[in-house]
Amino acid sequence: MKHKRPLVVATFAMTVDGKVTTKNLSPVDFTSREDKLHLFRQRALADAVLIGHTSLKRDNVRLGLPAEMQKNRVKRGRSGCPLRVIISNEGKIDHRLKIFQSDVSPIIIFSTKRMPQKYQRALEKKATLHLNDKKNVDLTGMLKTLRNKYEVRTVACEGGPTLFRSLLEQDLIDRLNLTIAPYMFGGAKAPTLTGVGKDFLPVTVHCSLSDMRTVGEECFLTYRIKHPPRHRN
Repeated sequence: MKHKRPLVVATFAMTVDGKVTTKNLSPVDFTSREDKLHLFRQRALADAVLIGHTSLKRDNVRLGLPAEMQKNRVKRGRSGCPLRVIISNEGKIDHRLKIFQSDVSPIIIFSTKRMPQKYQRALEKKATLHLNDKKNVDLTGMLKTLRNKYEVRTVACEGGPTLFRSLLEQDLIDRLNLTIAPYMFGGAKAPTLTGVGKDFLPVTVHCSLSDMRTVGEECFLTYRIKHPPRHRN
């Protein structure tokens, strides 16, 4: 398994008109308790949970698990909660966010050397930093580091749409769990699953439906992402 990346499973909720939040990009609670449990279950299956800085800042989440799920993980010989991984190109992450006030699992930050020194000094007390020389985080390298250095086999990606799109464009998403909630947000500036106001991916991504169920008014879908064939030189 040396140099192979982890399996990446993304979990999102969206409205009937395809929006993942409102045009104001503010936190909005539009899904049921069942959907929240669904998110926790997917997180509990992973060795690491992955989130982009914008989503982390907006939702201010700890990325932990309910006590019962932690106990079940420990019974299976795993840590109580998965590693928590933050992606930020500029690295201006507020060390006072809730995630840094919780010690349920180690925090790993992948950023660049664009991260200002004052942020580095504050964050290195709370997390392990991996900074590269490029303008943006090397997502392929990030996944390889998680696999080889931290023995991560499965990553739960929880957003946001910009990170999801970047992973998808680099053929780094393997499965998508999608909850469709019975609302419409509207608005051209309200982000969809792959972001706001951009052309779609350079190559069409084929999603193969592997599971579907309904609970109340919500529909839970699981898609396998079909990767394009690799061409040998």
